[in-house]
Amino acid sequence: MTEPAPTDLIHLEDADGNRCIVRVTGRFQPGILTGHDILRADVLVSASFIEARLDVLLFQHDLDAWQQDLSDLVPGRQAGIGGDRGLSLTLHMHEDGWLSVTVEDPDRLTTLLGIRAEENWVHKHQEDLQRVRQTWPSEVIETAPGAYEWCPDRKR
Repeated sequence: MTEPAPTDLIHLEDADGNRCIVRVTGRFQPGILTGHDILRADVLVSASFIEARLDVLLFQHDLDAWQQDLSDLVPGRQAGIGGDRGLSLTLHMHEDGWLSVTVEDPDRLTTLLGIRAEENWVHKHQEDLQRVRQTWPSEVIETAPGAYEWCPDRKR
């Protein structure tokens, strides 16, 4: 079976060349119950003053939180990914359509970008999230604290 192609969870880019992409590249430990549903992703950050590629692991609860953040996002609020175990990415929406994008990776990088996002960027990112979930569906259930098993409808 061939691996799915990398899929963008976040893709923000503007005409000035400022860019922030979170590209899901696959499962962290495919076939291993405790690591199968964890996703590997590259964080690509680019502006006139920076060009960086960082790694992040995304748990199912990260995707759930991202979905909730996007649905609640209005000017003055923020949405984010990660943060409790390494890299964090936070988007702060401004009234004028600009996004402040903060990328923090302890001991490696902290940067802030300003990106003028497309008008329908939130809807597009909700669709991108669904595409990631379809490409790498959750296939493990926790039956008790620390006890895992495969979902009965797991595709092999």
